[in-house]
Amino acid sequence: MIDADALLSAAERPLVLGIGGGGDVVGALATAEACRLYHGAAPVLGGMTWERMVIDPLPGPRTLDEVEGGERLSDWVLAADPDTRAGGVSFAESRMAEFLGERTLLVDPHGGPEAVAGGVAQAAAELGCDLLVFLDVGGDALAHGGEPGLASPLCDSVMMAAAARLAAGDVPVLAGVFGVGCDGELTVDEVMERLSEVAAGGGLAGVRGLTEPVARRLEQAVQVVPTEASAMAIRCFRGDTGTTTIRRGRRTVPLSPVGALTFYLDPVAAVASAARLAAAVMDAGSLEEANDILNALGVRTELDLEREAARAG
Repeated sequence: MIDADALLSAAERPLVLGIGGGGDVVGALATAEACRLYHGAAPVLGGMTWERMVIDPLPGPRTLDEVEGGERLSDWVLAADPDTRAGGVSFAESRMAEFLGERTLLVDPHGGPEAVAGGVAQAAAELGCDLLVFLDVGGDALAHGGEPGLASPLCDSVMMAAAARLAAGDVPVLAGVFGVGCDGELTVDEVMERLSEVAAGGGLAGVRGLTEPVARRLEQAVQVVPTEASAMAIRCFRGDTGTTTIRRGRRTVPLSPVGALTFYLDPVAAVASAARLAAAVMDAGSLEEANDILNALGVRTELDLEREAARAG
């Protein structure tokens, strides 16, 4: 069984990726900042080339060929600076680079799990990283597919599958869920049931909570990086309770101390148990193929929703 505390404590150069796009890089900062503050690490932070449509009106993630600025580290990973853009749109990771005063990573998921895993491994080797953490905000990376609130399973599933592929390599890999239910998709009960499935399969690697210094750092970050879901986790830490809404009132988020926790997982065990959609797309040769696989299972994805919205004008 993987021991998250041992891995996080020993890592000198962890790479922490927010795998859901948009503001998930802020949720990833919680793990990266804890490694820096409490273990003296020099973490690398990153996320995806997929912004919410309120930021980027074009459907789907940007390819690296569309990205202006930054430095290519592999076919699927780019080191972004504050000026990195795509079609004039600033990525959350670009804003995070400005906030941190150092480069962050942008991962292009178009290649599918195998190709993206190879690209992340190459970038991690280039940067001297000794631990990889794939962090989902909310918990939909563990979705079965039939949950009523599920709306954005594609990017998470491809990246969870990539994490499982990377686990066979030389660098240790953790998956994680930060801010249970804070994205308003899977309910807290649904996420906890999925986490229990992973635990029953021997894959629960540890649980950590926000601390005051880390929460303050995240509060500073959300002033710079647009995010709703990750911001809910900070409210959970501050003691807010009841329910609130995000996504212009379309999603309801329950607030409780559970939202201030990060659950760390063995990605192989996660894919073998709860993360059924990640298992389904494991061999997809591209993001488009992964989307087709999920559609065939009756699952609508964020790519479908964004394309529909773009057609509607």
